[in-house]
Amino acid sequence: MRNLNVDLGTNRYSIIIQKSLIKNIGNEIGDIYTNKKISVVTDENVLALYGTCVRESLEKSGYTVQFIVVKPGETSKSMEVLKSVYQQFIDFNLTRSDLVIALGGGVVGDLAGFAASTYLRGVDYVQVPTTLLAQIDSSIGGKVAVNIEQGKNLIGSFYQPKKVLIDPKVLHTLDDKLIRDGLGEVIKYACIRDEGFFRELLTIGTREQLFDNIENIIYTCCNIKRQVVEMDEHDKGERMLLNFGHTMGHAIEKCFDYRYAHGEAVAMGMYYITLKSEASGYTEPGTADEIKKILVNFNIEYNIPELNMDKVRDTILLDKKNISGKMNLILLKRIGYGFIENVPAENLNKFF
Repeated sequence: MRNLNVDLGTNRYSIIIQKSLIKNIGNEIGDIYTNKKISVVTDENVLALYGTCVRESLEKSGYTVQFIVVKPGETSKSMEVLKSVYQQFIDFNLTRSDLVIALGGGVVGDLAGFAASTYLRGVDYVQVPTTLLAQIDSSIGGKVAVNIEQGKNLIGSFYQPKKVLIDPKVLHTLDDKLIRDGLGEVIKYACIRDEGFFRELLTIGTREQLFDNIENIIYTCCNIKRQVVEMDEHDKGERMLLNFGHTMGHAIEKCFDYRYAHGEAVAMGMYYITLKSEASGYTEPGTADEIKKILVNFNIEYNIPELNMDKVRDTILLDKKNISGKMNLILLKRIGYGFIENVPAENLNKFF
C-alpha cells in the first residue's frame, strides 16, 4: 500500500494506492463519512465488473446504496445525462450530508464530481478510478466538468474529493487501447517534470513489464500532480503545465467527435506542439524525436490526422487556456522541463 496526502488547506484528502482495494471500499470511507446514504455513479461496463463487490462492501458496512448507471464513453459527459443524474439524486432523497462515489474512468469521475459539486450546492464525493488515465490524472485535483456542443469541459468547477481510492489490480481488465489512453498522460508527466521517469518508461517493452511497474508509475504520476495542484489549485499558473499536449489534443477530440481517446489525442498534441516549438526555437532540437520514440515504444499514434486548421483554431480560441485574447501554451525546454508561453491569439498561426 502507498499513500499520498493532498494538502490544500481546508481541503485535505488522501490518495490510497493498494491492490484489491475495491473490495474494501466500505471500510475505506468510514474515516471520512459517518452518514448512511451513498449514491454510486458508474457506467455499464464497470457495473458489470465491479458493481456486485462494491455494493456488498458498502452494504456490509451498513450503508444504503443507490447505483446510477450511464453509458460508457464521452457522450455521457453531457447536460442531458447530468440532468438525469440530478433527478436520480432527488428520487433517492440524497441530502447534503450524504455521499457520492464516482466509480469508473475519467468520464464518470468528471460527471459524478460535477454533479456532486452542484447538487444542493455541494455534496461530498469520493473518487474510485478504474482506468489508468483516471488513476494517474483525472481523479486527482478536483477538476470536474461536462461537455457542451462548442467544446470539451467548458461547463465545470473545481471541487476536491474527500478521498481517492486506487486499486491497480482493476487495470488488468483493460484492453490495450485503454492502457495506451492512460499512457499518453503518463508520458505527459514525464515530459513536463521528470526526465528520469521518462528514461525509465523507455525501458518498458511489454504489457507484462508495464504491470510489473504499475504501482510505481501510478505513484509517481499522482505525486507530480499532487505537488502541482498544491501550488496552484485553481489552474491560474503552475497547474497549466498539466495541459501539455491538451490544446491540440482537445481540438482533435472535438473535430473527430471523440473518435480518438483523450490520451491518444494528447499524445498527438504533445508531439505536434513540440515539433512546432522546436521550429520556433523554444525547444531543444531533438526533443520531438524523443517524444516520438517513447510513443512508438508504447505503440501510441503520434501522427496528427488530417484536420481543417481553421476549425482547429476556432476550437482553440474557445479553450479555457485562452485568457483575455492570449493563449497559454505549454511547451518544453527539453524532456522533463515544461514551461508556459503566453501567445497572443493573432500569433497562433505560428503553432497551429
